[in-house]
Amino acid sequence: MEPNSKGAATFYQYKLIRKINITAPLVRTYMALPLVCLVLESIFLSWFSILYMIIAAPVMLWIQYVISRSVLLITGHPIAKRWRWSLRLPWPGYMPDQYINYGIFRTVQLHNLWIGLCIAALFIVWAPPAFTASLAVCHLWLLLPRLYTLVRLKRTARDGMLKFNAADASYYTQ
Repeated sequence: MEPNSKGAATFYQYKLIRKINITAPLVRTYMALPLVCLVLESIFLSWFSILYMIIAAPVMLWIQYVISRSVLLITGHPIAKRWRWSLRLPWPGYMPDQYINYGIFRTVQLHNLWIGLCIAALFIVWAPPAFTASLAVCHLWLLLPRLYTLVRLKRTARDGMLKFNAADASYYTQ
């Protein structure tokens, strides 16, 4: 720690308010959701849904990345060394690497949800319905753990901090 002008170190003390555990059965269910949606799409829409799902996943990852970075840049929050790509479950996509203000995280994820759904809906004009459905499924699947966290923290104050670990999301206050 860098000493301040008086020679004393600065310490941040966070108090854990709530811990949202992501259990192994929940991760297995999360992993099974795209397979179930893929089977339903193949039955009801098109056999090409397998190909469309393979294409839709990286497209939605990129769209979510662009939306997240845009929201962070527009709101003026620093993103260097604080956000990174994560491919580990249950947090795939562009995620905070350190403690993040709950209000900022909530803003980014809600913009991601609505703008991403609007972009997926725009594809209905140019792409087959099965591709549009694959985009929507991939979008919602990627956001599901983050939305689950937001729902579980609905009644908490927005001035706290969030920290994402491999198996949980923790909410702290200062």
